[in-house]
Amino acid sequence: MAAALSRALKLPGKKGSELGEYDPLTQADSEDESEEDDLVLNYPRNGLGAGSSKLRGSRSGRLAGDEDEAQEDEDDEDEWRERLPAKSRADREDVTGAQYRSHRDPERGGEDRAGPGASGGSGPGAHGADAEEKRRRARNAVRSAFFLVPLVCAALLVLLCAFLLPCQKRELEKRPQWERALGEAGGVTPPALSLWDVDGDSVEDVFLGVTEWTNDTRPTLGNKVYSAVALSGVSGQVLWRIVMHESVMYIQCGLQYSSQPVVLLVGKSVLMAVNGTTGKTLWSVQLKNIESQAVLLPDLQGDSVPDLLIATLPADETLDLSLTLLSGQTGAKLGHPVPFNLTGQGKLIGPLLHETQQGAYYILFGLGNVEAISLRDVYIRATGKMPLTQALRGKDTGWEGLKTNSSSFIHIYRGSEGVEFLLPLLPGLGDNHNSLDPAWNLNSSKSDWVLVYGSSKLSVLRQKDIRKEWTFNSGPIHSQPAPGHFNDDGILDLFIQHSANGIMKALVVDGANGHLLWSAEFVCPRLVLETSAIATSTGQSAFLFWAGDPIKAPKNVTKPTVSPGVAAAEPLIRKLFLLHPAHATILLQLTSTTDTAVTSAVSYQERMKDASYITVSSRPTADSEPGARVVKSTSLRAAITKGQIVRLEESGKSGGVVKPGAFEVNKFFRGLSFKHPVRETHSSAALF
Repeated sequence: MAAALSRALKLPGKKGSELGEYDPLTQADSEDESEEDDLVLNYPRNGLGAGSSKLRGSRSGRLAGDEDEAQEDEDDEDEWRERLPAKSRADREDVTGAQYRSHRDPERGGEDRAGPGASGGSGPGAHGADAEEKRRRARNAVRSAFFLVPLVCAALLVLLCAFLLPCQKRELEKRPQWERALGEAGGVTPPALSLWDVDGDSVEDVFLGVTEWTNDTRPTLGNKVYSAVALSGVSGQVLWRIVMHESVMYIQCGLQYSSQPVVLLVGKSVLMAVNGTTGKTLWSVQLKNIESQAVLLPDLQGDSVPDLLIATLPADETLDLSLTLLSGQTGAKLGHPVPFNLTGQGKLIGPLLHETQQGAYYILFGLGNVEAISLRDVYIRATGKMPLTQALRGKDTGWEGLKTNSSSFIHIYRGSEGVEFLLPLLPGLGDNHNSLDPAWNLNSSKSDWVLVYGSSKLSVLRQKDIRKEWTFNSGPIHSQPAPGHFNDDGILDLFIQHSANGIMKALVVDGANGHLLWSAEFVCPRLVLETSAIATSTGQSAFLFWAGDPIKAPKNVTKPTVSPGVAAAEPLIRKLFLLHPAHATILLQLTSTTDTAVTSAVSYQERMKDASYITVSSRPTADSEPGARVVKSTSLRAAITKGQIVRLEESGKSGGVVKPGAFEVNKFFRGLSFKHPVRETHSSAALF
C-alpha cells in the first residue's frame, strides 16, 4: 500500500525513470504490494476467470500456493521495465490497464490466451489491443467515407447545376432585344421585310428595305436613297447594305445555291439575287413593271436548282398580266413572257403554286377573281417545248374537268364580289416572310386555301374539289387572317379583325365549321397590321395583335372624361396584346407606344424556347420633320415577365365561373414557351 501511496502522492521514495533505483519505503511493504499486484494483474490464473469461488474466499491459501509464481511475475515485470527504460509511467499504466481489460473480457481473454505468448505476458495483450484499435479505426474510416462521399457528390452536383443552369432572369436578359432607327418613315406603307439566319448564330437576321433623304436635302426635292439592309438578329448591327436605284418592294429569303444563302431583292423593274452573308450580287435581271413576288417552282431545266416565276404588267395592256419564267441559277429568262387577257378587275391575287393530289402543278392568280392554269401549259407557251422533268408533264384529270368553253383557265373563284385575300391554310403563315423556303412552299402548295371576298366574307376552299367548306360573314376585313390553333380539335382556326366607327373587333373563327369561338371589342388603333399566331408548348397558338383599350374595361379602372377636342389632340396609345386560349377572358398587355407599327414578323429561338417579335414602326417627330423608321426586336418571354393583366370580363358576378387569380395567370404565362410550328413534310421535296 505504501507503494501505491507513493505513486499517487509522487513521494521522493518512488521509483523514477531509472528502474534500478532503491526506495526503502516501497521495500518495506514489498510483499503486500506483490500480493495486491497479483490480485489485480494475475487474477485469471487464480480461477476468477473461470468462475471459481473456492480460492476467492481463502487469501492465505492462494498466496501460499502461488508464492513462487508471484515472485516470477515480479522478476518478469522488472525485466520488462529494464527492457523499456524510456517508457513513461503513463504508457506502462496503459499497457497494464489493457492487460487488465483483456482479462476481464472472457472472449477477448480467450483470444489472447489462444495466441502465442498467452501464458500471461503483458506484451501480447498490448499487441491485441493495438490490433483491435486499428480495426476500430478502420471501421470508423469506412463509416466516415460512406457519409462524406455522398455529401461531397451532392455538393458538387449543386454547384455544377448552379453554373450550368443560370437563373431565368439572367437568361432572359441575354435574349436578343434591340432597337435601331433606319431611314425616314414613308407613311403607313409597309416596307419590305424578311427574316433568315445568314451568319450562323442560330438567330434569324433581319432584312429590310430602307428609304433615306440625301444629306440635309428637304423632302420636297425628292432626292431619296433606296437600299436593302441586313441586320444581325442578335444585336441589330448592320451586316451589309446595298444601294438600289429604286425602292425595294419585296425581300425574299430561303434559297441556297452551293451551300450559300441567297436573298432576292425585288424592285419595280429589277430582280436581283445577292449572297445573304456578304451582300455580294450574284445575278440581276431587268424586267418591266413587276407586280408580284417571285414564286418558287420545281426545277424546269434539269440543273437541280429551283426556278422562278414572276408576274409583270405589259406596258400596252393595262389589264393584262404576263407570267415570266426565270432561271433560278442565273436569272436568265426562260423563253418569253406569257400574257393572259384577264376580264376581272380588282386586287392582284397571287400568283401561287399549287400541287394537286395527282402531282400536277398549277399556277393560281387573278385580278379580283382566282384562276388556275397548268404550269406545263405556261412552260410550253413560254419556250415552245415540253418540260424536261417528267413530273411536270402530267395534268390532273379532276382539275382539267373543271374547264369550261375550251378555256385554258380553271375557275377557282369568280363572282361579283372581288377577292381580297387568298392564302394557304398553314400554321405560322407569314411569320418570318420566308416565301422562298422550299419546305414552306412544298407544304403551302398542297394545302387548302383561306378566301376573303366581298371584304366581309370568309371561307375555306378545299383543294381537292375547289368547294367551300363554310362561309363566315363579318364586318369589312382589312388585314390578312392569321391561322392558328385556338381549340384542341387539331384544325387550324382563323383570327380576323375589322374596324368601323372607331371600334376594332377581333374574332376567332372555328376552322372546322365557321362558328365564332371568341370575340372582343377595342378602341380602333388606326393601323392595319396582320395578327401573328405563334405556336406554344401547350399545343395551342398565342395570338399577338395591336389594339387600343378594350371596350369592356374592368370595374376598378376609371377613365378620365375629356372633351372630344382634347381627346383628338392627345396622341393615340397603341397596345400590343397576347391572347392564349387557355385564358380566353384575359389578355396580357406586353407593351404600349405612340409609334405606328406598319409591319411585323416572328423569329423563333428553338434552343431558348423563345420567340422574338420584330416590328417596323413610324415614330413621330417634333415639328414637321419626317418621322423616323424604327426597327425593334422584343423577346416575348422577357416581355411576358413585365406584362400587365387585362380582364375582358368583369369579375365578381354572382353565379358566374370563378375567375383565375393574378398569381395563377402570371404563373401560366411565365411558364409558356414558344416553338416553331410543325409542318408536314412530303416525299416530293426532292423536286425543290
